[in-house]
This record gives sequence, C-alpha cells and structure tokens, in this order.
Amino acid sequence: MSRPQITINRHGQDRIEQGHPWVFKSDITHVQNTSTGAIVDITTPKGRFLGRGYFNPASQITVRLLTRRKEEVDRDFFRTRLCKAIARRNPAAPSTRLVFGEADFLPGLIIDRYGDAIVLQTLTLGMDRLKETWIELIEEQLHPKAIIERNDVAVREKEGLLLQKGILKGNLPDNLVVNQNGYSFRVDPLEGQKTGLYLDQEENHLAANRYARGRVLDLFCYQGGFSIHSASQADEIIAVDSSESSLKILGENLALNQIQNVHTLGANVFDYLRSCQNQGEPFDMILLDPPPFVSSRKAIQSATRGYKEINLRAMKLLKPGGILVTCSCSQNFTQDMFYEMLLSASKDTYREIQLLEKRGAASDHPVLFSFPESAYLQCWIVRVI
Repeated sequence: MSRPQITINRHGQDRIEQGHPWVFKSDITHVQNTSTGAIVDITTPKGRFLGRGYFNPASQITVRLLTRRKEEVDRDFFRTRLCKAIARRNPAAPSTRLVFGEADFLPGLIIDRYGDAIVLQTLTLGMDRLKETWIELIEEQLHPKAIIERNDVAVREKEGLLLQKGILKGNLPDNLVVNQNGYSFRVDPLEGQKTGLYLDQEENHLAANRYARGRVLDLFCYQGGFSIHSASQADEIIAVDSSESSLKILGENLALNQIQNVHTLGANVFDYLRSCQNQGEPFDMILLDPPPFVSSRKAIQSATRGYKEINLRAMKLLKPGGILVTCSCSQNFTQDMFYEMLLSASKDTYREIQLLEKRGAASDHPVLFSFPESAYLQCWIVRVI
C-alpha cells in the first residue's frame, strides 16, 4: 500500500516553500489513501515531495507540517524534537515554556514547566492522538511529580476535539509556588488562566519595573505580574480586574512577597476608566494587559474600537510624561494595526506619544520567522507627553 498523500495547489506550495507549516483545506487538490489523523506526504501536482505532516479533514488547517525530509515520523522522531526544544530553554528556570508549538517544530503541542509540575496541551487532532506518547516522553525526559492536562482551550473545538482538563499523572501540590525574577507566584495549573501563569509576559513584567514611579494603575491585572514587579519603584499601585478568583490569588501573591503598596479592586475595566476620568485623578504609569479582543479576522473592527477606548482613556489619565505599557495578545491584531490604533488615540486626546520600547513574548516563546503567527504578543511602552 502506498503512503497516504495529499496534493496541493501552487498557492499552498508557495507557502510551504517559504517555510510556513500549514496547509489549508482550500490548498488541497487531491487526497489519496489517507484517513483522519494519518501522517501524509505533501506533494506538488507533478508529484514533487514537499514535506510530511498530520491530516485532519475536519479543520480548515487540514495538514500541519512536521518535517520537510523523507524521514519516519515515529516515537524517536518526537523524542528528538522534544529534547531539542528543552535544550533551547534555560535549564535553571523554575517556570518556563518548554515547547511552543510550531515555533519548536511540534505543531499543536504546548508544554509548560512550573517547578516539579508539567502542564501539557495537545491542541490539534494529530497531537491529541499522540497524548500517551507525550506523557511517556515527558516522564522519561523531565521526571515531574505531576503532569496536568489543560485541554480546555476553545481552539480544540475547531479540530473536532472535546474540551477537558485534569491530572494525567502524579499528584499536584496543594500550594504550588514558583519564582519569577526573584518574586514568588502561586500557580494553579488546573484552574488558572492559560496554563496557570502568564509565562509569555515574564520579561515584560521586568521591563515595566524600569519605568514605574509614583501612582500606578494596573488594568486587567490578573494575578499581579505587572503590579508585583513594579511595586518596588512605585508609591502606590491600584490593581483592577473583574475576576474575583484572580484577585484572590493576587492577594496571596502580595502576601508571599510582603508587598503592601498594591491595592486590589474588583471592577469592569471599561467602567472603571470612565469613573477615573470623571474623578480627574491622574497617574504616573498605566499598565494595560487585556485578554484577546480578536478571536478571528472578522472581529478586527470591533476589537480595534475596544483597544482604542482603553488606550485613549488611559492616555487622558496620565500626567504629562507619564508611561503607558500597553499590550495585545490577539494574533490577528498586527503591529501595524496596533500602531494605527495608538496614533488615532493620541490624536483624539491631543497628546503626543513617544515610543520607548516595542516588545514581544519572553524568549521561551521564540518567534519563527517563517511562521508570523508565533509573534502573537505585543507590548508597547510609550511616553505620553
């Protein structure tokens, strides 16, 4: 029996040859001898081999490339990829992303480490069918005390997968605490947002510390990454979030770090910004780290309005020379869109802004040049004149 094979059109061929690892359903012209979840060869109409990946006809991203070589995709293949990804990280980091999907040539796979606990996400059908293999390889290479599954991510539904979470192996410590940049953070891998902590913002939290001073407002504060890192330089920080559970953990994190100048407030950020503007209380620095506003390209227009409103109101609340640290984790909201949004907000507030730093995700979330989707996080630090 011949190897399963798909043939793609010129558009898909160009994308693959430029290094992108996705084949869309609209690129496929012929499917031969394949089944859902199978490893397939990708070929041109003339039969030239382009690569090998796993197949899911239920997804618009129908094939995700694993290799451009004619090599066996087996347990040894995945062990080698895992070992190389781990070797690219800081071995001394107590909390880090060990595997970042396509950027580590393992599409659909996320592995995060929090001390002795490992959090696993298999976000695509191809990776989900390999879940037991990944559990075995994680135990073999990392020897954790617990492996947690956080497959409660909506993107799995696009792959025809169920949402689920739980402990796969071992026992999760009751009070898991990790160190980031010298600060202690409680982690809840089962219930916390993402996989328990915002690992991608770790270096941006540290960058914000360099600009913190006076009176600081931390909006969408979650569990306090920005607040805790900025507290040593600020006189006072007001940390606002609508999630009571996040504020509870923030309170525990403040106690762990013996920080007393951060005051938490449960409120809708948009409503709170309006009330601050009415009260006319200025700030020296404002931190904006909202959840993703753009779930798809269709939502860009409405998301732009949301981003502009919070940034515009923040600019109005800053003292002359104040610092705005503003973020977006929406993959479809590009850097050009973010720039135009900030420019429009500054014009409407009659405030000039100076770009001090334009940052991305932490270095354990590497950006693959041929896969721009890996550059999903933006963190702009600007001075408002």
